[in-house]
Amino acid sequence: MKKILRKTLLIIALFAPLFLNTDCKKQKKCGCQHKDELYPLEKAVSYVYFDDESTIITMTSPMDPYSYFTVCNIDFVRPKIANFKTGEELIVTGSVFWDCNYVMQQSQYSYQVGMRAYNIYVTDIYKNQYGKDDSNQDIK
Repeated sequence: MKKILRKTLLIIALFAPLFLNTDCKKQKKCGCQHKDELYPLEKAVSYVYFDDESTIITMTSPMDPYSYFTVCNIDFVRPKIANFKTGEELIVTGSVFWDCNYVMQQSQYSYQVGMRAYNIYVTDIYKNQYGKDDSNQDIK
């Protein structure tokens, strides 16, 4: 009877750490995968920055000035912003994801350092009409 009790306690002691909370945090997923969306961005006012040669389009938001967003689907966005100037106020709709470089850098610190960095998969982008919300109209 004692041997069975001893073996049972030994098995419990060996496997208990697997079921207890070990405070090991799972790393946040990052990139432009649609299943890992942090939140949807719906008709958000944004300032979009780009140049003609670059393959990077970034944007900031007045609602979140301590973050910047890098566009994932540049081939979709580039023709839509061709008639706009860099830094212009546009309305953006899309899905927001963590930026992988930001996640890797933040994993080295126990607190947030610098601006938050996100990726955004843009589904719609158009000029801010200041109350005249018509995203289907092409504005030049």
